[in-house]
Amino acid sequence: MIYEPSDDSYLLKETLIKFLKNKSKKIKILDMGSGSGIQAYTCKNLDFDNILAVDVDDISIKYLLKNNIKVIKSDLFKKIKNDKFDLIIFNPPYLPEDSREPLDSKLQTTGGKKGYELINKFLEQAVNFLKPKSSILLLFSSLSKPKIILNKAKSLNYNYNLLAKKKIPFEELYIYEFRRR
Repeated sequence: MIYEPSDDSYLLKETLIKFLKNKSKKIKILDMGSGSGIQAYTCKNLDFDNILAVDVDDISIKYLLKNNIKVIKSDLFKKIKNDKFDLIIFNPPYLPEDSREPLDSKLQTTGGKKGYELINKFLEQAVNFLKPKSSILLLFSSLSKPKIILNKAKSLNYNYNLLAKKKIPFEELYIYEFRRR
């Protein structure tokens, strides 16, 4: 099942457009958890060519391939070997587990029991896939325990700054840029 773009996707898209404004078109971009491919398409529409999308969902993979996006099926970085990126974009599943949620949608929305576990795992792994002076654009929610995520990032030697936030019903969305120190 493809994650349909929503408030979070559109906020990340707007932030990504601003972020890429003066960047070299030659940078190597990874769209982690690509889903519908909204972020990969945004990069492509801005004339960035070196884009790799990653997702675990077969339907998303087929959709992205059909729409001429280079994609691989991988659980985070498991299938990405010896590759480094200038920019990694990730709109992860970030909500705490809800036992009432159907299993098929949990894969798209649930970031772990508390909501931050997948994000922290991503930050741990991403360190090995970043070029010097590269960035991660990462979206998460006030429901994801932001202080825990930012403390984890600090422990992994990331610098970070808030690029965007948006209040929506029941939560606030944040987009942070993370950079290696």
